Formats: sequence, C-alpha cells, structure tokens
Amino acid sequence: MLSIPETQLAAQEKQELFFADPTIYVENGKYYLTGTGGSGKSASAGFAALESTDLKNWTVPTGMQGPTHMILSKGGQAFGTHGFWAPQLFKENGIYYLTYTANEQTVLTQSTDLLGPYTQTEVAPIDGTEKNIDSYIFKDDDGKHYLYHVRFSDGNYLWVAEFDLEKGKIKPETLTKCFDQTEPWEATPAYESAPIMEGPTVIKLKGKYYLFYSANHFMNIDYAVGYAVSDSPYGPWVKQSDSPIIHRSIVGENGSGHGDLFEGLDGQLYYVYHIHFDQQQVTPRRTRIVPVIRKWDEAADHYTFRVDSDGVIKPMLKK
Repeated sequence: MLSIPETQLAAQEKQELFFADPTIYVENGKYYLTGTGGSGKSASAGFAALESTDLKNWTVPTGMQGPTHMILSKGGQAFGTHGFWAPQLFKENGIYYLTYTANEQTVLTQSTDLLGPYTQTEVAPIDGTEKNIDSYIFKDDDGKHYLYHVRFSDGNYLWVAEFDLEKGKIKPETLTKCFDQTEPWEATPAYESAPIMEGPTVIKLKGKYYLFYSANHFMNIDYAVGYAVSDSPYGPWVKQSDSPIIHRSIVGENGSGHGDLFEGLDGQLYYVYHIHFDQQQVTPRRTRIVPVIRKWDEAADHYTFRVDSDGVIKPMLKK
C-alpha cells in the first residue's frame, strides 16, 4: 500500500486565502485578518476573520466553531444588504470598531470584542447624502479623527473629512478632495476606465502624513499602490515619484493593490493586499503580504517607501 508523503499531506491540509481589500489587526501576539469575501464566504454575506501568529499560517480564531467565523453578518444589527467591501478594524478607549462599505455606503459598527459581533445602535451609513466607499479612519496626535474615503464624480476620487467618532458622522463642512488623477501609472491602457483612486491608508511619521492608495480599475493588470506626502491631514498632497511601490512589475503578480499597512509583531512594517486569481482570471482574488522598507530622505525631509519583493508572503489557511 502506497503512503502519501508528509509534504504532500501538508499541502493538502492548506489552501490559499481569497480575501480581497484585506486588512490585518495586531493584538496580544496575534494577527487578525479580514477583507472582502474570503474563507468560503461571498462578499454579500458580511466579513469573516482568521488569526495567525506568523502571517503564513491562518486558522479560524481559537475557540470558534465551524469553517469560518463571521465578525459581521448580513441581516444583523448593522447597515447593509449587499456589496460588503473593504473593512478596517481599530480600537479606541476599549471599544473595537469596524468600518466598511455596504450598498455603496460607508458604515461604522462597534463591539466590545475584537471578534464581534459588530453592530449599530442606529442602523445607518456614516453619510447617506451620496454614495461613498472604502472608508479608513485615521486618528491624529491631537485626538481628532479623519475619515478618508472614495466619492464618485465621473470616476473614483479620494476625499477626507473630520470625523466625529462618538456620533459616527463626518463634519460636512470639512470635506476636502485629496487629489485628481495626474500620473501615468494611475491610468494605464491595459483596462480602460474612468479615473479610479481608492483603498486609502494613512499614517503619520515625524510630523508628516503619508497617504497610500491604489489606482486603476481593480480588473486592470496594472492595479497598483502608490503614496503621497503632506504636512496636513487635508493636504495638499505631493505624490511621490517612486510610486507605484506595489505593482506587477515589482511583486510579480497581476492586479496587486488595495490593502492596508500594519506593523508586525517583529516590528517590521508590512502591507497586505490582493492580486488577481491568475494571468487570465481576476476573481476570486488572492491575498498577499509584503514587507515594507522605509528610509528617511534628508533632502526631501520625509520617509520614502519600497517593498521587499523577495519577501512576499502567500498566506495559507490551515484546515
């Protein structure tokens, strides 16, 4: 009787992750991953979560039952019936928050537990006056919060507004467009579309604001990530000439973008993102993680960023 080699058995016990628009939250020695779709659930169902200690091997969170663990589900005490996209997890004063897109509206929910369930007291979007997606909440050193997100106007453009976390609403008078489509890499001919800039993440280092964003249509093989720098959370933003920092020519896989920055347990900065399924097919999109290297530029008076393309991680679900 032939036996199956241990290496083959190990391969059969693991499978790639298919979270698009992914984000990773770090707490108590573990990584928690969620995103659009993924883990056997469609994007219409809500958000599933996985955990890991090494970024490579992922499992359903400890103590949870079943093949998936949903931190937010359609039909619960939270806004949305379809199109659950692009979540972000963060914590403030002992409360966990999950912001996401549903029905092409940005939404804020909360929970006393990182793994949910996330709900709303009043089931409503953040700003129902018009469609807006891809929410990212940034907290500045002075305690003010800002909502970075996408609004539609013959394309997808990034906007920012001061955000009242307690009320879960923006301050409309502060709404500011971040920038227009200006760079060749933001609009390649590989897939024609209206201007698209989306998937924002903002960090602050040494008094400078860094806005990481994706450009091109997500179906474009040239979907990619670049960054801009500012002295204010409202801009003006200076796009950096070394963008994009994540692109198929750098990481070797098509459609690489729309993710989130996080600091690993090892102190290393990482970016989690998605790629196309393969060279012929866009979906389901696969999840990737890459180390990010920052370097201080004395002449520019700010950090520059690049990724370690040799260090790309293919996270796997351990069954």
